[in-house]
Amino acid sequence: MKNRGAFVPFHHQFVLAQLIRGIIYKGGKQEYLNYTYFNFSGLKGQTEISRDGLHFKSSRVTLVMSASEKNFIDYFLETLFKLRQVEVGNLILKPEFAEVEDQPTFSESGKYICISPIVILKPEFNDAEAKRFIDPFDDSFSDFLYESTMERMEATGNYTPEQISSFYKFQVVPDKNYIMRLQRNQKKFARIYPMFDSDIRYEVRGYTFPFELFAAPEVQEFIYTCGLGLFTYKGLGMLDMADGDPNRRTHSYAVNVTEQAD
Repeated sequence: MKNRGAFVPFHHQFVLAQLIRGIIYKGGKQEYLNYTYFNFSGLKGQTEISRDGLHFKSSRVTLVMSASEKNFIDYFLETLFKLRQVEVGNLILKPEFAEVEDQPTFSESGKYICISPIVILKPEFNDAEAKRFIDPFDDSFSDFLYESTMERMEATGNYTPEQISSFYKFQVVPDKNYIMRLQRNQKKFARIYPMFDSDIRYEVRGYTFPFELFAAPEVQEFIYTCGLGLFTYKGLGMLDMADGDPNRRTHSYAVNVTEQAD
């Protein structure tokens, strides 16, 4: 980070989404221009809150990214590391190094926390439907997430129709104690967030709370890698294991850069 103390909006996923889309287009590979099977976090670092947003006090920040294809990650990193610097909000950043995290083991159930908000309703222009609140304990909440997950898994072409049909078990169980504690303290687990699609600004309701998911291991792996809900390629719906090892090992990840761009 070249300018410690600079800031980004509190919810800066849409700013990162614009940057990432620009990097993908700059690389020029046609097969990735409309690629959507990836997910990313907000910027991580030491922050301080002000009326302007999040001020980063650390000398380095981290972006976590995942995708269903290693080739896409390699393509993205090669394009990013050719740039001398990138800007996110008021932050001026220089790509420094990449690491890869060890993959967890998946089973029929998994406990997750939300790194970024989960969106379950698709927005329409001049329509407030996507801001409607749906109780996470209602079966319809799981139904919306099941439908979007199966559509995305089927669209990858990595699963047979028989496999998709076998993934009928899918239930999201929110952490009731966590939600009750927030409500007692008059805090929210569902907020309205800005989102841009095709240069149109939308507002969507996003949910952030711990939950347990009962689904096939293949489904668990897919949502861990590609996110849960809608617009995951815009940095929404990123998850981490709630009971994961905080000291999960990371390893240096080689980035192939042949030349540097402006």
